[in-house]
Amino acid sequence: MKLYIGNKNYSSWSMRSGVLLAAFRIPFEEVKLRFDFSPGSEWTRVIADISPTRRVPVLVENDGFTVWETLAITEYVADRHPELAIWPHDAKARARARSLCAEMHGGFLRLRTVCPMNIEVFFPDVGAKLWAEDEALRADVARLDAAWSQALKASGGPFLFGEFSAADAYFAPVAVRLSRFGLPVSENAAAYCDALLAHPAVEDWIADAMREQDFVPEDEPYRKSR
Repeated sequence: MKLYIGNKNYSSWSMRSGVLLAAFRIPFEEVKLRFDFSPGSEWTRVIADISPTRRVPVLVENDGFTVWETLAITEYVADRHPELAIWPHDAKARARARSLCAEMHGGFLRLRTVCPMNIEVFFPDVGAKLWAEDEALRADVARLDAAWSQALKASGGPFLFGEFSAADAYFAPVAVRLSRFGLPVSENAAAYCDALLAHPAVEDWIADAMREQDFVPEDEPYRKSR
């Protein structure tokens, strides 16, 4: 399989699928397309042929079959590898994990808007200002904290449903956002973020992002240059 992704430093959606496949040691070839949406760019030329949405990530099978959108990729991979606990084995835990992933997929818009993923930089001053001024951001983080704390209490941790699952891959970019912007969370949520950031698949993604040394202005609301 090939997984087409964007810049590791910026692409939270790519991170979810890339971390998932790596965490469960599912063989795949990573194909990175730089975020460059100008006419004639590699992105423009390649993505049009593989994704009807022209977004990443996109999973491409050896026979050319494509799966796009992170939730669909997760379900496809879980179907292909029933021997792996990509979703929790318990039916209720599995339903809760899917609920949290779907909530992340369509929600937390304020957090995602004002705190875009940027792995290589820490913005504590920006985060403190946003936290003081933005009620919607505080509400998003409070909901995240409550959802995580409930799942961790039920499972005993260190990950949301005990062992690492698709839900944790889905929230890995959130842990990056919280850490880079220094947003305050409860002790349980902070410990969970630390566990996520220390997972080998997440650590590898972060290390690759740090090596990119790229700058995409459209994804940099708080910097004018590197």
